[in-house]
Amino acid sequence: MSDRESINGSAERRLGVFKTYKLYVGGKFPRSESGRVYEVTDSKGQWLANAPQSSRKDARDAVVAARKAFGGWSGATAYNRGQVLYRVAEMLEGRKEQFVREVAASEGLSKSKAAAVVDAAIDRWVWYAGWTDKIGQISGGANPVAGPFFNLSTPEPTGVVTVLAPQKSSFLGLVSVIAPVIATGNTAVVIASADAPLPALSLGEVLATSDVPGGVVNILSGATAELAAPLAAHQDVNAIDLTGAAPELAKELEIAAADNLKRVLRPRPAEADGSDASTDWLAAPGTHRLTAFLETKTVWHPTGALGASGSSY
Repeated sequence: MSDRESINGSAERRLGVFKTYKLYVGGKFPRSESGRVYEVTDSKGQWLANAPQSSRKDARDAVVAARKAFGGWSGATAYNRGQVLYRVAEMLEGRKEQFVREVAASEGLSKSKAAAVVDAAIDRWVWYAGWTDKIGQISGGANPVAGPFFNLSTPEPTGVVTVLAPQKSSFLGLVSVIAPVIATGNTAVVIASADAPLPALSLGEVLATSDVPGGVVNILSGATAELAAPLAAHQDVNAIDLTGAAPELAKELEIAAADNLKRVLRPRPAEADGSDASTDWLAAPGTHRLTAFLETKTVWHPTGALGASGSSY
């Protein structure tokens, strides 16, 4: 038998290497603390992969990682954050084919439609990257006051934000809720779509190989309600985005979030059923997600007087 025949025969008998999906927490890829996994299927019910089923301990670990990363990320210049986010878009562009396959399988789309969704998600990431050093101009500024004072308002990030990713839009919707949170200097603990977590877990691999510091984005997969409840009540979480929560769950989480006065971003009417099936994620996003997790700091400073004429600087 020739070498060529031997190689061809081996290729025919070769078993494929299945991808092992893991969580993304603190810049690392741990398996779930519980050791649990669950089956992820496509729109026709065919098996795609086993995804880690996160536990409450995983959620707490993610909050610790997000808090640790917050100081450095929020303290970076807005220009630097924009450059980092743009690097993520570059990495996504290089792995476009992988995301097209995962989105097509997760959402039951044709390859061409999935490619359009992935292109839109990459463009959306670039769009938010461009806002990092501009959001201060539309959400802050100098305020006119009756007195010899400068009065300046500037936006500051809220802190650690829990994000319940959309349940149906596994990639474009995911990017649309993560990018504005970190673009404004917050850190995120993301609960991926329960039924379609694979694009989110793959996004963690992109973040790990880009310039995003570990802990800025932490991605968990599993049962949304099981993970969201402890995070909504967590005293070191400062805000929560309820986009991926069904109405009954959203109400429970909002009550739990009130315990330490978390900022809460409620789903818009089109998203209110928790399925986001009727949400047009391709539509222009506006700036409401950028400003949702910003605090406004206002500083008063005396101007002083120059001479008897009362002129001031």
